[in-house]
Amino acid sequence: MKNQTSSKSNFDLWLLSGLVNHSILAVRKKELKPHHLSTQYLHILRTALDLGSQATLLEVARQVARKSHVVSRQTIDLEKAGLIRRVKYSSNSKRLRIELTDKGLDLVDLGRQSKSIDLIFSCLSEEELQQMKSILNKILVHMRKCNQL
Repeated sequence: MKNQTSSKSNFDLWLLSGLVNHSILAVRKKELKPHHLSTQYLHILRTALDLGSQATLLEVARQVARKSHVVSRQTIDLEKAGLIRRVKYSSNSKRLRIELTDKGLDLVDLGRQSKSIDLIFSCLSEEELQQMKSILNKILVHMRKCNQL
């Protein structure tokens, strides 16, 4: 009976986390719409900025948990929009590095400033925010170890 209760609790937690994620994404999409920027593209921009000179297509894809061909296609769109440059490491290399343009940097700065996200998480104390971050990171690490990501 305990195993069944645990499975039900885990299932309920999965449903709840999906609902929270979906709701936050919906709010974020609405907030980013006037800037013609999707949440996925903002995530790629932010990740490339954080990775700096190590921002290859493969590393960005790994960090955002997407397949490299998906990120490759998205970076083409971002380049067309003037938000990034895809640059070869060297003239004889096929490996591409992603650099943000000034316009891309401006959008990342704008993306960091989110009144709606701040409002959503304002119900949590600083300690609760740190606990939540720690728990979510622990789950991600465990999923990677189990090859589920």
